[in-house]
Amino acid sequence: MSETRSEPDVQEQTPEPEGSTPGKPVGSTPEKSVGGTPEGPEDGAPGPAGKGLGSRAPRFVRERRTLHLSWQVGVFVVGLAVVVAGVLMLVLPGPGWVVIFGGMAIWATEFVWAQLVLRWTKRKVTEAAHKALDPRVRRRNIILTGIGLVVIAALVLVYVVRFGLELPWNIKE
Repeated sequence: MSETRSEPDVQEQTPEPEGSTPGKPVGSTPEKSVGGTPEGPEDGAPGPAGKGLGSRAPRFVRERRTLHLSWQVGVFVVGLAVVVAGVLMLVLPGPGWVVIFGGMAIWATEFVWAQLVLRWTKRKVTEAAHKALDPRVRRRNIILTGIGLVVIAALVLVYVVRFGLELPWNIKE
């Protein structure tokens, strides 16, 4: 009986150059990912638009440490300004919560913690929307809204019967 010998794999014949990753082409550079490993995000879940966690800065910015740090400071300052404006809009006229979430979205372009907060918020809002669209919950909400409107109408009627169409600050008793 003759012994058959299989041909060795081409990869086994050529040694890998020092510092290269097996399985990667020799001329390729390892990818840098701020929020996870080069293979993917830390938690294994894809982020928005299929991307993992981490920096969304352009590659040339991420490759230079000083430039990337400056980029992060700039993103933080812009996001902070937007969040502060949103907090001010909670007491002043304006769409406060929308602006606050806009600032969080700005932070989420660079910081993993903000990406995680936005994911959690989106998940909770989606759960609340599904819960609100449940027929039993909708029926209950419609009934409670109707009762509230009847109570408000009764209070307005009592006020009008007692004081007429006079404004409250013009009533003299």
